[in-house]
Amino acid sequence: MNISLKLEEEELIQAKLKSGKYETAYDVIVEALRLLEERDKQYEKWLEETREKVAVGIKQLDEGEGIDGEVVIAKLREKFKKAGENKA
Repeated sequence: MNISLKLEEEELIQAKLKSGKYETAYDVIVEALRLLEERDKQYEKWLEETREKVAVGIKQLDEGEGIDGEVVIAKLREKFKKAGENKA
């Protein structure tokens, strides 16, 4: 596989090599791919957790356990107001 890089990307790789942390450009690319894979896995985990939380919330709303949106906003405004007063 041949890859063409933009000048900025080549400069980034060269900077990483100069740092001494990496021995070759290949090492830099492998680390970048490892981090990309890790980020993608974390995103998938977050997405699944969020879907589960939304499902729980929808179930609670369907069962009449929800809180009126205006009540929530009023409570948040009160918290922000108190937080602002404490800073003064």
